Amino acid sequence: MAREDLESIVEEVMQELLHSNHTSSEVPIGVSARHCHLDKASLETLFGQGYELSEKAPLSQPGQFAANETVTIAGPKGSIAKVRILGPLRSSPQVEVSQTDAFKLGVKPPIRQSGQTKNSSPFTIIGPKGSLYLEEGLILAQAHIHMHPDDADRFQVRDGEVVEVAVNNQGRAVRFSKTVIRVSDKYQLEMHIDTDEANAGAIQTGQKGILTKGAPTYV
Repeated sequence: MAREDLESIVEEVMQELLHSNHTSSEVPIGVSARHCHLDKASLETLFGQGYELSEKAPLSQPGQFAANETVTIAGPKGSIAKVRILGPLRSSPQVEVSQTDAFKLGVKPPIRQSGQTKNSSPFTIIGPKGSLYLEEGLILAQAHIHMHPDDADRFQVRDGEVVEVAVNNQGRAVRFSKTVIRVSDKYQLEMHIDTDEANAGAIQTGQKGILTKGAPTYV
């Protein structure tokens, strides 16, 4: 066999292996705009006694939806209208914004996982029937990946593990080095980033990133 032919075969095999590795490591990305989660008591304060959310569209995660209802959120320096409520209702209210939104509101929310609102930023939610001032509950959502247990087995990761995800758009390559794995049999595979993070990497919903692991660390 000629040397040129052997080199060609080796190159072909290497490319196939590289493609196979990337395919098995790819994670679909969803860009998450600012949004609001409410509990029953806060929903009734904002929209009236006995009010129930109405579904506008389903979200990627099973059982979750974007509601038709929106609210205004306000801070010391400004407000943002038409913040979409996501359902179903939760055990406590929470709002997730981008850093750009935080500047407009005049607050300094911490980067947190969803649900971890202790000692986060205070803010006001305004609805058509009332308003609600909360001492905490406004956060910047940490980049994370929802995974079904089957996906976690395939990627060989555990709930709470921190990984890196690279997105190599031409001229805008970015790496999310502190991405948290979240595993549940209720989840479907998808990474979530906010609009500022998406803009930094020229990322759109539906694109894929490459997950890589280092020495295991957990949150």
